[in-house]
Amino acid sequence: MGLELYLDLLSQPCRALYIFARTNNIPFEFKHVELMKGEWWRRGEPPRNPPGAPRGVLGPGLTEEFRKVNMLMKVPALKDGSFTLAESIAILLYLARKFKTPDHWYPADLQKRAKVDEYLSWQHVNIRGKGSKLFLTKVLLPLLTGQPLSPEKLEGVTEELNVVLKQFEEKFLQDKPFIVGNEISLADLVALVELMQPVGAGYNLFEERPKLAEWRSRVEEAVGKQLCQEAHEGILNAKNLTADKIAPELLEHFKHQLLKQSS
Repeated sequence: MGLELYLDLLSQPCRALYIFARTNNIPFEFKHVELMKGEWWRRGEPPRNPPGAPRGVLGPGLTEEFRKVNMLMKVPALKDGSFTLAESIAILLYLARKFKTPDHWYPADLQKRAKVDEYLSWQHVNIRGKGSKLFLTKVLLPLLTGQPLSPEKLEGVTEELNVVLKQFEEKFLQDKPFIVGNEISLADLVALVELMQPVGAGYNLFEERPKLAEWRSRVEEAVGKQLCQEAHEGILNAKNLTADKIAPELLEHFKHQLLKQSS
């Protein structure tokens, strides 16, 4: 059996894997795991989602198959023959090593590799955490409560994101073309997909940040603009999401979680 990737492109880590595999001509079967269907909830599985982002909700017919691949019931997940792997960074590194992708993605040079690792370690609770929080607060909270989002609440989560964006520019990007220097790495790809999540909520964080906008263009050129557009099509339409597209049980779960975060 060939390589299988269980993905939903609404998920930032799934988009990173999809783009990485496609741009490096890695052959894989795309197993679509639908985040909003909530099928596993009905089978008694507790929801497991990181702060600000839904994870691993399966459509009909995939639940039992996917459980064997990742008992945590999260996306992304990989199956390579009898070998299975969870967690997006682990999967990215596995693919880079197995398929011997160009060195710039995860450099052999000790210090360059350390810089990639540094960003990947930092971004989870910073870029990912704050970007996801803005997305869910701006898109899902009004949908679930039926109430408009207060300007004060929106301003608060936006400012949290702005703080880490400033850190990203000053600490990681500086005046370099890419995070690690003159070539794209896994750090840039992971950063881009995370930054597109708030854009999908209608917050164009690139608009008044020329350095960040230029970096985005370079990353998209490096992997292919058309591929980037394809991968992000769903999330860029997420602001049009309606409650009838989400499983009722999942709606109720998100409502409790988001209200708890916002209290």
